Amino acid sequence: MSEYPINERNRVIRGPKRANYDQAVIHAIIDEALVCHLACGDEQTSYLQPTLHWRIGETLYVHGSAKNGLFQRLMNGAEGSIAITLLDGIVFARSAFHHSVNYRSVILYGKARLVTDEQEKCAALDALMEKFHTGRSKEARPANATELKATSVLAFTLSNIAAKVRTGGPVDDPEDMQLPVWAGVQPIQLQLGEIIYE
Repeated sequence: MSEYPINERNRVIRGPKRANYDQAVIHAIIDEALVCHLACGDEQTSYLQPTLHWRIGETLYVHGSAKNGLFQRLMNGAEGSIAITLLDGIVFARSAFHHSVNYRSVILYGKARLVTDEQEKCAALDALMEKFHTGRSKEARPANATELKATSVLAFTLSNIAAKVRTGGPVDDPEDMQLPVWAGVQPIQLQLGEIIYE
C-alpha cells in the first residue's frame, strides 16, 4: 500500500491541495514528532490531552495511567482523534492576512484497542524507549508487574488517517508585491541537545 484509502472520515476538506495520503509521508511525520494530542468527546463534554506517541508498522500507540479518564472513555468505546503537528517555519507575507506557517500534520480517527497481551505491551513500551534513544530498551530496567498494571497502552490502527502539509514562501496578492514590506520564511527546527548525565 502506497496511499491510505480516502473516505468521508479522513478526506481533507479545507485546503485539499495540501492533503497527503501517502503512507511514507504519514509514517515520517508520526515518527519524527514526539508529542500528539489525543481527544474524544461524549454528550456532556470533550476531552483532550497531549501525550507521547510512537508507531510499530500500521499501529500507533499511546500510553498513560490506567486511571486516566480520557483513556477510560476510549477503552469504553468512544471514538478518538489524534492530531500530530510539526512546525517548519513562520511565513511572513506582505499583508497581515497572508501570514502563515509551514507545517506537516497528521490527523487520525478511530477507536482504541487496549493492549492486554503482555508480550505486545512490553514490546510496545520497548519501542517507545527506542524512539527516545536507540538501544535504551536494553539499558533501562524494564517495567515490573506493578508498573505494567498501572500503565495502559492503547493501540490505534492507521486507517482513517490523512496528512496536510504546507511548504514554501508567502502567497501574496499581486497588488501587494510592490509594497515596501519585507517577506520571507523563518525556519523552525527542533533539535536535541547533548545529554546531561547524572
